[in-house]
Amino acid sequence: MKLKAFGYTEHIEQYRLENNLTNFDIGRVVSVNKERYIVITEKGEFESEITGNLRFSAKNREDFPAVGDWVALTIYEPDFSIIHRILPRFSIISRQAVGQFGEIQIIAANIDYALLVQAIDRDFNINRFERYLTICYASKVNPVIVLTKTDLINDEKLSEITDEIRQRIKNVPVIAISNETQDGYETLKKTIEKEKTYCLLGSSGVGKSTLANNLSGRTIMRTDSISDSTNKGRHVTSHREMILLQNGGILIDNPGMREVGIADSSGGLEITFDRIFSLSKNCKFKDCTHISEIGCSVLEAVENGIIDKSSYENYLKIEREKTHFEATIAEKRNRDKQFGKMMKNYKKDMKKYKS
Repeated sequence: MKLKAFGYTEHIEQYRLENNLTNFDIGRVVSVNKERYIVITEKGEFESEITGNLRFSAKNREDFPAVGDWVALTIYEPDFSIIHRILPRFSIISRQAVGQFGEIQIIAANIDYALLVQAIDRDFNINRFERYLTICYASKVNPVIVLTKTDLINDEKLSEITDEIRQRIKNVPVIAISNETQDGYETLKKTIEKEKTYCLLGSSGVGKSTLANNLSGRTIMRTDSISDSTNKGRHVTSHREMILLQNGGILIDNPGMREVGIADSSGGLEITFDRIFSLSKNCKFKDCTHISEIGCSVLEAVENGIIDKSSYENYLKIEREKTHFEATIAEKRNRDKQFGKMMKNYKKDMKKYKS
């Protein structure tokens, strides 16, 4: 299969030639399980490991391959290969690593569009959409909102929910589908472009694996039945996997994410909460926190109903999270710097002692 079908572009080919990578094969990481990778190349799929040099030079988790990465590798017959280099990423969807604050976990790389999936049931939450949008905008990835399980509600309720989303979230497509009846699938399929990469983002049990199966036209992801107690599908995807769709689009399915911690949100908050940032220019104080200050245009807009109160509170929560994460990163860098100085002085003293 030609790599173009998996999103290979002239820009990637140019980088390969300019950096003397012609002696290597080029492939795209389609699956990751710990530090074992499945890479698709024009010669087929190969299980891969990274070189020792790549492993030991990695400063953090971001320096390891992720699903969607383009890599330079050496193929050893019949089905094994070694990854030597990760090619530059044009986009990265990431979040705070669960249980490791201050660390970033890459969800997927080189993504064009993100399908933000939520089921219309008791766990439906617009705040979560705003959180996903912040990640997408910071990653320069185009978002599309997908509502699933529409067969559980009537048309009137569905219209009410979509109107509520559009009032808070502007200029983002909203597509409602049912995995049971297939309603809405034609609209969704029309939005998917050939040779563009799409990533599914959503919690467990919202129907992402069934959606992936339906879009691909075959059973790729195993799904379990709906739980009577929770009214949710039991999500069984345990790793990220890339799927080639019938119409030529490329889809990355992800494990359900219980936590969506904001990491680098540079530019993401400003776009997601553009009305808040726009109004903040009129605040009396330049460093206004929009919490209790006199002359705060944002607080005035919330009181007058111009800005949705839930959206405002969600903004404050994400902003606090972002600030805390940035402070943690700065603290870690400072500790690493101090440790580096200590080791340098230690080596210097040892050299004097030996002399």
